[in-house]
Amino acid sequence: MTAPKTPPARRAARAAAPAAGATASPPRIVVADVAPSVDDGRFPAKRVLGETCVVTADAFREGHELLRARVRYRGPDGGAWRTAPMTHDPDADRWTGEFPLDALGDWTFTVEAWTDEFGTWLQRLGKRVAAQQPEVATELLDGGAQLQRAARRAPFGAARKRLEAAATLLLDTAQPLDARVAAATDPALATLMEAHAPANDLTTYDRELRVSVERPRAAFAAWYEFFPRSTATEPGRHGTFADAERVLPRIAELGFDVVYLPPIHPIGRTFRKGRNNTLTAEADDVGSPWAIGSEHGGHTAIEPALGTLEDFERFVARARALDLDVALDFALQVSPDHPWVQEHPEWFVKRADGTIAYAENPPKKYQDIYPLDFWSSDREGLWTAARDALLFWIARGVNTFRVDNPHTKPFAFWQWVIAEVRRAHPEVVFLSEAFTRPKKLLHLAKLGFSQSYGYFTWKNEAWEITQWLEEFLAPDVVEYHRGNFFVNTPDILHEFLQTGGRGAFRLRLLLAGTLSPLYGVYSGFELLEHEPVRAGSEEYLNSEKYELRQRDFTAPGNLDEDIRRLNRIRRAEPALQRQDNLTFHRSENEQVLFYRRAGSKGAADLLVAVNLDPRQAHASIVHVPIADMNIADDEPYEVEDLLTGARYTWRGVRNYVRLDPAHEPAHVLRVEARPPRPKAAKATTAGAGGHA
Repeated sequence: MTAPKTPPARRAARAAAPAAGATASPPRIVVADVAPSVDDGRFPAKRVLGETCVVTADAFREGHELLRARVRYRGPDGGAWRTAPMTHDPDADRWTGEFPLDALGDWTFTVEAWTDEFGTWLQRLGKRVAAQQPEVATELLDGGAQLQRAARRAPFGAARKRLEAAATLLLDTAQPLDARVAAATDPALATLMEAHAPANDLTTYDRELRVSVERPRAAFAAWYEFFPRSTATEPGRHGTFADAERVLPRIAELGFDVVYLPPIHPIGRTFRKGRNNTLTAEADDVGSPWAIGSEHGGHTAIEPALGTLEDFERFVARARALDLDVALDFALQVSPDHPWVQEHPEWFVKRADGTIAYAENPPKKYQDIYPLDFWSSDREGLWTAARDALLFWIARGVNTFRVDNPHTKPFAFWQWVIAEVRRAHPEVVFLSEAFTRPKKLLHLAKLGFSQSYGYFTWKNEAWEITQWLEEFLAPDVVEYHRGNFFVNTPDILHEFLQTGGRGAFRLRLLLAGTLSPLYGVYSGFELLEHEPVRAGSEEYLNSEKYELRQRDFTAPGNLDEDIRRLNRIRRAEPALQRQDNLTFHRSENEQVLFYRRAGSKGAADLLVAVNLDPRQAHASIVHVPIADMNIADDEPYEVEDLLTGARYTWRGVRNYVRLDPAHEPAHVLRVEARPPRPKAAKATTAGAGGHA
């Protein structure tokens, strides 16, 4: 079939019109795939104070000319732009640069690239000189012209004089050719040209990206949750903040970094829950702290039985003296007795009969709680009140908030309120209690939450742990998401702990603290509390959510030494303080989970083997990634168990472990870092191993 012909008039018009973009001076250089970037720059990546932000990018153009590139960045103060050079890896065709993060808040950066005309000229000159081509003389004239242009841009002073002198020499055909070539190839001249040569085709990436810089404890910390009302020394007495102060030294001595308190606000009376979540409360029942609000106030008030606002401020000061951060629960829901119910009825959902709808997640009902309507007619008033509650506690020394069920409130609200708070208080850390589907959980992390609860408590088999973590540790995800692995919570007593005995508690503690830089313990875990309210339930019997629980933390068989040891190891080993260095490796017994926490910048590697069976000993051959650790096939290497101090000599990929939960459920093996070996010497085959 013959294609239809274009009418003559249309052909003439097409010939007269320039090609699309031909008159718009399109960029000659491609700058693309800049990282770190979250959703093409819609959200910031996350880093912590004191780190460097490593930036990578693609930059190239047609032809064989050399390029130069740099990172352009500025800090949260919005001051002047600064630049940092980038280096080129020709094998990966990737550029890398970095800049220091020395202030909290949102940093902005982008990447610029341009043709390195002088470098390209030097390369061409060198080839001509090596080939003894007659064009060397002409090349020197071209180089002299470049030097003249750079001299005109340089400020008056030594640099300009040096460039002018070099230009004069290169352009003087009466001078010996060798002398002119030597002057052109002087490294000092190249340095001057880097500073003063014009970037004639400077191309900037088409967007500015952000990095959110937080305190180090946003990325590495051990949390301890407890109820201040359960800290009294006399049975039956309601604990106070003064009582809670007295338990802080024990928590600090165990090596925790953050103490997290459930809501400390006045508790409502209407539909107050009784012990074990019964619907009828006795006169002395204390109720659930999450039913916030009474005649004594709401989200900016203290439950009178705990003490006064001044008592709380003394508690915070004592925690800080022990280098403990205080985290408060931020639960945006109210008791029917909360002042907001009378003052702002428009902030609640009304049923057809005019009553306010209580909270429920069928078949569960929470008659003691009213949810808030964040899309009410007075949305602005409600959002502002929530923000002001956060600012109220920040003014009293709180720098961390654990947010209750954020996935049930608008995503737009969280993006707004976190930005509002951090505008004045970039030191504030937000932990998301988002037990929800992965996409919602991860979106909350993008919006500004520093950390997120995850599904750790429900992952107990090797394949479950591996599959889940490999999803959440994908390179693009770790740019913005940090998982906080709580071994238990007041709401979650997993069947594994209910039935697994002491071994279950010990191995879950080790998993949490070595799989993630962030982990948490709810009080009572160290005493092996494991009784559910009924078979098939994850609720504790005599749950502290509804009653006081006095505990004897000196009781025989407690896990204090396990916790103390784990936290000591975590603080000493840099490999346990990052989340982007975890890889799983083969174990020939599915009951033994084996993984590596890679060191960086000279830090040691850690190899961790955990027996996932809390009742029986298991042995396995584990496959060590020696090629990634710069260890040759036949090279012996020493591993030190940080849990026991024992040392073993291993060799090759395949090595033997045996783990008995009656003694130690795991090995945390330290392997000294080794300098990289030539690529050709990388190990590719397995060898016989030692015994641990």
